[in-house]
Amino acid sequence: MEVFKHFKEFKMDVLKEVGNIGAGNAATALSRLLDKPVDMAVPKVQLLSFEEISEKVGGAEQVVIAIFLRVEGDAPGNLFFILSPEAAKSLLKRLVGIPPEKDDGLFNEMELSALSEIGNILAGSYLSSLADFTQLSMSPTVPALAMDMAGAILSYGLLQFGQMGDDALLIDTTFLEGDHEVEGQFFLIPDPDSFAKIFQSLGVPVDHD
Repeated sequence: MEVFKHFKEFKMDVLKEVGNIGAGNAATALSRLLDKPVDMAVPKVQLLSFEEISEKVGGAEQVVIAIFLRVEGDAPGNLFFILSPEAAKSLLKRLVGIPPEKDDGLFNEMELSALSEIGNILAGSYLSSLADFTQLSMSPTVPALAMDMAGAILSYGLLQFGQMGDDALLIDTTFLEGDHEVEGQFFLIPDPDSFAKIFQSLGVPVDHD
């Protein structure tokens, strides 16, 4: 990945801290919304190529639920929160208290609305923590929600938002309830020039040689 060719491994600590703070903020916001404690595991943070996103969620033909939106401001980009239909149902049942009507993999309007709101809170929390770290202005647009194959959702995102950057920041997001875990994946895909702005604002030199 060209942007990260000379990127020092220890600098990942900064992005991991962004993930930690974002997860903490999201847990707090969801606790207030749901009026119940919400715990989230310390997230794993990775940098990966755009092509690897589908592989990370089980392949291009894997059916997923995706909440996606545009990031506007000083470092524009695109953002996806992706989880399996099974994880989405479990999240709704355990976190929101919405039991599934049928075990048919389909979602009603209330369920989709709740998932969209959870994705919106996560997006706002992670972007706020990144904006605080970088002192850059970054704000999310109103999220959209889709259930389709991962490859189709990413292709639709390209059509909706225009060209995406080649690289993505992955924050594995795990909700905890006792011994039960519900996993989702949060992908920030900055526009081609935005990663350089983010790293420069953090004092990380980006070598284009």
